[in-house]
Amino acid sequence: MTFAVIANPTKYSVKKPFIELLTWSDENDVQVFFCSDLQELYSGEEHPSAVIVADEETAIDKADIIIALGGDGTMLYTARLMKSIPKPILGVNSGRLGFMANTQKENIHEALDDVLQDNYRIEKRYLLEAKDNQENLYHALNEFLFSKRDSTSMVNVGAEYNGMFINNYWADGLIVASPTGSTAYNLSSGGPIVMPNTNVMVVTPINPHTLTTRPLVLPSDKYLKVTIKKQDHDVLFSYDGQIKEIETYPFEVNIKRSNFTIDLIELPNQSYFDTLRNKLMWGMDSRQRS
Repeated sequence: MTFAVIANPTKYSVKKPFIELLTWSDENDVQVFFCSDLQELYSGEEHPSAVIVADEETAIDKADIIIALGGDGTMLYTARLMKSIPKPILGVNSGRLGFMANTQKENIHEALDDVLQDNYRIEKRYLLEAKDNQENLYHALNEFLFSKRDSTSMVNVGAEYNGMFINNYWADGLIVASPTGSTAYNLSSGGPIVMPNTNVMVVTPINPHTLTTRPLVLPSDKYLKVTIKKQDHDVLFSYDGQIKEIETYPFEVNIKRSNFTIDLIELPNQSYFDTLRNKLMWGMDSRQRS
């Protein structure tokens, strides 16, 4: 068995779990492929399992299992690399909340034992895709975002679904989230939590001008058309945090479910609802704390 490690050593505390991964791999005759920027994390140590390659794409190509070590930002980056590559991804959380990277770094040995024994399930997560009126195509595992830029003014965002007009939103922005992304920016903006692989997308206004403007859950097999007309200030369009400058108006995108998916590893002791309870502290009673 071979692993590829995708990590950002400058952003997350990945050193300790990365060295533990290499030590485990030394003991279990597993090769680990990664880029040279991770080599400094174990400088001075000998690890026979370590194989340094030119780039992350090469590491992924040579590996059976991909290990995303960091937080959900690392998972999103890994998803961009692998949207057309059907290889299992194990998310190891060394960041903060980590809804997708739901294996805690303290449990990395047990997780790797399960992976080595093929003791896991695959949970497919689909991406959303957006095509703009210049025929450019964008993909997002979490969300597309239309938002104001350095302005106190609201933005005006038009939306229609399957040819039917929905609304002209006056708000700080508009989120179009996948089920996976429902626990990201959508959740913090008051949108609903949606179980992964549900065939829907969530349309959530950010701080709308009217209190009666609420999030919508729409089937993702039809197009949601979002239109941005010329305004007094710049509007940003981003996909999983990657920003595209809007140069010409009106700017239109058609959004629906993509055919691309990523394969997340779910271990025997994990479930989506366990993750929600643990991350969101459901059922926690502060009166019971010692």
